Amino acid sequence: MQTSFTADQLADPHVAESEKILRKCVHCGFCTATCPTYVTLGNELDSPRGRIYLIKDMLENGRPADKEIVTHVDRCLSCLACMTTCPSGVNYMHLVDHARSHIEKTYRRPLADRLIRSVLAFVLPHPARFRTALKLARLGRPFTGFFENSKTLKPLAAMLKLAPASVPAASPLARPGARSAAKGQRRGRVALLTGCAQQVLEPGINEATVSLLNRLGIDVVMPQGERCCGALVHHMGREEAALASARRNVDAWTREIEGEGLDAIVITASGCGTTIKDYGFMLRLDPAYAEKAAKVSALASDVTEYLTTLDLPEPARKPGTVVAYHSACSMQHGQKITRQPKELLARAGFVVKEPREGHLCCGSAGTYNILQPEISARLLERKVKNITATGADVVATGNIGCITQIGSAAKLPVVHTVKLLDWAYGGEQPAELRGGKAA
Repeated sequence: MQTSFTADQLADPHVAESEKILRKCVHCGFCTATCPTYVTLGNELDSPRGRIYLIKDMLENGRPADKEIVTHVDRCLSCLACMTTCPSGVNYMHLVDHARSHIEKTYRRPLADRLIRSVLAFVLPHPARFRTALKLARLGRPFTGFFENSKTLKPLAAMLKLAPASVPAASPLARPGARSAAKGQRRGRVALLTGCAQQVLEPGINEATVSLLNRLGIDVVMPQGERCCGALVHHMGREEAALASARRNVDAWTREIEGEGLDAIVITASGCGTTIKDYGFMLRLDPAYAEKAAKVSALASDVTEYLTTLDLPEPARKPGTVVAYHSACSMQHGQKITRQPKELLARAGFVVKEPREGHLCCGSAGTYNILQPEISARLLERKVKNITATGADVVATGNIGCITQIGSAAKLPVVHTVKLLDWAYGGEQPAELRGGKAA
């Protein structure tokens, strides 16, 4: 693609980076075949290629975002399937992130949209606020139908539908501290991202992770000062808030690295993992953080990725349960982790099935299922149909957003991969499986 940015425009490092990305795109159209919104809507402007045209035009002309650009960029899931299929190596992730930041700075959204986005940014990254909001959701459920009939209030209906009927008690692991290996020789030391939404919705994920790692001889620390990774606000274009989150976490993990040391920063939500692995890029222009952020990104590892580096013993039990493995977009496209989770499950005695169209997003995508509920619902229906067709007893995946999304519609239990592995290697059977077909 030919670009014609001015020298003044290229003085902005974000525009200069976008220009490099845009130059790589040859408009071959391979990305359209795997883009969930193009496959669903059939509109060229809702494909990566179409959005690239819109973004190029906006940035080249140095103009504010308009309604058309915002509509089509907002419909992007950031699933990054286009990056998996792109033969030219276009980093669409960084391009759309910059476009969202530009939109946030130059476009005034309608009042209802501004308010909903502000509420999401204020609540979701903060566990105490999120827990309170979920408990209050029961008061709003009687109004779900009313909200759903209003175009501007549909996101509120989506929030209420996704809210669980009850909220689990907070886990002790949400507090900073170290959990030493229970027995045997110490084989390593890692930090565990406690996260934000996940620790409220499903604290058992981190509990299973610590249980499994401790039995394998790994000390686990939850560092003081670590908070939300910043992904939620990052994908809403709130760049400064995202960078503030990144700096805070880099400081927390750097203290551990320079203290007792870390072999890895283990992450159990693949959406967070994709963002943390990008901290080095996000903070590349900050001289105080660039080097530290790069070290953190290099140490970041999905829990399944880290487990494959260990010499695992024979499983304590081989359940034989048939598992449909759903590969989260942030796992397969964002981090290029495709074989490790399936190989770990198979080695642990599970029968692994892969649903058709596994490359397509389930429609969760952070806050997408709230902000774009209609498109999200269509993707969810397609995903659940393909999962059900496998005949599996349980769905395994590595991202809390996917667990919540698929679990809202599937009749099968949806469990984090690490909970199944913990069970196979001597831990407790996941509560989701007790008493059901998979038990």
